[in-house]
Amino acid sequence: MEERRETRKRWIQRGQYAVEVEVEVVYPEDAPSEACLEPATVRWLDEVARRAEAGDLDYLRSAGRVFQAVVG
Repeated sequence: MEERRETRKRWIQRGQYAVEVEVEVVYPEDAPSEACLEPATVRWLDEVARRAEAGDLDYLRSAGRVFQAVVG
């Protein structure tokens, strides 16, 4: 049996922005019921979080769907 890969949606929220992104998860052969992220994916999610905190909307829009908190 080989490892299985799927695309999943994940949310990153920092500061006033939340971003919905798609990531590839891996189900390893030795633990087929546990979804894992590869190191490069984790680094990219960290970068998206840093850019959300900084308010870099151009980058965030290229990464996924962007939502902004509205204070009422």
